[in-house]
Amino acid sequence: MATKAFKAPCEVIVWDILPVIRKELAKTLIEKHGFTQRKAAAQLGLTEATVSRYISGKRGQTDLLKNLNGKFTKTLNAAAENIVKGDTQTVILETCRLCHLLQDAGALGHVAE
Repeated sequence: MATKAFKAPCEVIVWDILPVIRKELAKTLIEKHGFTQRKAAAQLGLTEATVSRYISGKRGQTDLLKNLNGKFTKTLNAAAENIVKGDTQTVILETCRLCHLLQDAGALGHVAE
């Protein structure tokens, strides 16, 4: 009997949720706050190459955001505002807040029980 492969919740967060959050934060910093990719990368603690992959769509698939009805966007915009004004700790806190929002919305729903 073959066993069904599954991801543990922490794997889903690292591989699926965090890239989406980082992609959307980087896009928001660039498009709404006039950041360059380099400045967005520095502010988020990422490499410029990673931000480039997020912006080009090669990383951070946004399927998780389809059913959130704008709540994620509103929270994301507020998070970006706080990150613009904040420091490294602000990035961590806002990333965690967005992660919890996605988890509450069922982003971990495809994890086998």
